Parts: sequence; structure tokens; C-alpha cells
Amino acid sequence: MRILAGLLRPYNGHVEHEGTLALADERPALDAHRPLGEALAFWREIDRAGEARADFGLEDLLDVPVRYLSTGQRKRAALARMAASGARIWLLDEPLNGLDAHWGASAQAAIEAHRALGGIAVIASHQPLQLQRLKKLALLEYLP
Repeated sequence: MRILAGLLRPYNGHVEHEGTLALADERPALDAHRPLGEALAFWREIDRAGEARADFGLEDLLDVPVRYLSTGQRKRAALARMAASGARIWLLDEPLNGLDAHWGASAQAAIEAHRALGGIAVIASHQPLQLQRLKKLALLEYLP
């Protein structure tokens, strides 16, 4: 995912894409020392984006420093950051890790909503996903 995002160089070849990218992986890209609301506002300003369209249940956590959030809360915050980015292409590395069944379903609903608006989601996951029109790519089939 980091190669697709342009954060690492590919071993061979190159990556091209049209449209803006947003990455959500194990690093939430939120300042651990800031309250969650400020950390999310920072990215809204950088991305010139609005509020996340999806509800990630973060309203009661906006005054809590990111470093005090649980794994699932940090994951939801990272997904909210990505959803508010306005990016056409979402890169999701293990998007359901740390989420219970309710928030896992909410995350998948947000992905479906993004796709319904013409967005693309590239997802790496070891957990089963309940997404419509999902194209699976087994990378082991492409090893030399």
C-alpha cells in the first residue's frame, strides 16, 4: 500500500494513478499529542475537505488526545480522516483490524458509499469483507 501511495519506491517498474489518494494503514497519521478534534481539523485544512460523510462515532472523543484512544478508536479516526479527505482513491491496509462487528460494518458501509459516488478502494485484508462487486486479487498467483 505504501508503494501505491508513493511513500516507498517500487522494486521494479512504476505506479501511475489519476486522482487523489488517501491512505489508512496501521499509522493513523494523527498527531498523538493533539486532541482528536484538532488532529482531524488539521487534515481537513490540509485537504481542503469537509466533515466525513460517514459516522464513525467520534463525537464524544474530540477532546481526547489521540495517544489515549484505543486501537479501535484510532482506526475509526483514521477512517474518518480518509473519508473527509475528498480523495477519489482510498488505500486501506487492514481496515477492519481493531474494530468490533458494529464498527467493521460501518467501515464497510463507508467504503460502499465512497464507491457509489465513483470512488475506488484498494484494500489489503486478512479478514473477510462484505462488499458488493468486490474484485479479489491473490498476490501469490503473481509471484515469479
